[in-house]
Amino acid sequence: MQDFLNYFETIPSSHRSLILVGGLTFFWLLESAVPLFKFKYKKWRHAVPNIFFTLTTIIVNFVLAFLLLKSADWVMSNNFGILNWLPEMSLGLYIILGILLMDFFGAYVPHWVEHKVKSLWMVHLVHHTDHHVDTTTANRHHPIESVIRFVFTLFGVFIIGAPMGIVMLYQSLSLVSTQFNHANIKLPKTVDKLISYVLVSPDMHKVHHHYVLPYTDSNYGNIFSVWDRLLGTYRYLDREQLVFGVDVFPDELENGQIINLLKQPFQKYKKPTTLV
Repeated sequence: MQDFLNYFETIPSSHRSLILVGGLTFFWLLESAVPLFKFKYKKWRHAVPNIFFTLTTIIVNFVLAFLLLKSADWVMSNNFGILNWLPEMSLGLYIILGILLMDFFGAYVPHWVEHKVKSLWMVHLVHHTDHHVDTTTANRHHPIESVIRFVFTLFGVFIIGAPMGIVMLYQSLSLVSTQFNHANIKLPKTVDKLISYVLVSPDMHKVHHHYVLPYTDSNYGNIFSVWDRLLGTYRYLDREQLVFGVDVFPDELENGQIINLLKQPFQKYKKPTTLV
């Protein structure tokens, strides 16, 4: 187990790239085999802006990566953070608890905040204005949002007292998880439901991409579903009722153009529709 953690502490960039590309390729092919929705779109054309924003996310994380390394080193050297204040535990439990907490501070909390603060919601809208949610949607984040998410992750490292091995393991799992739960794949409903009791399943997360409130403001989790269930933000909507996009930016053509998406956070905001 220690060797496993050591591997992620020094994981080569090439291996991280392999996780990204491998996961994207796997779910891309799976979508073609067992699609949830038979979208009438050119899959490659739809993927272009999403891949662009995936690349900007990689650049932001690469440029700021030294801050994560310095922070993780500091909390371990100074015995700071939740993991370092708890009684000694098995390495397996230590890793699981670390991933759970990183998922809360690095994914659930920033996601919830982005939906509650208007200026941050305008930035996050870029992710929600995809009318054909598939695995490429996973990293469709405006560069400003990539910075915001990074800051929350950095904050999480300090609060949790996470070593670099757990940080890198969390980011790797987070990447695959978001590719999985955005993928346009049709699992048997019973299987999807069972998965959703522990992990964020495709059907569970796609409720979050429904075009109107209150469903848009629900199911914020990324890896684990426990946070939504504990904090009352879990909602269910049958997959047949899903409509992707956001009612305040309904133009599908504009929402598929990179320039428009880069400017989207600075456009006028219309009052959203609430579905009663």
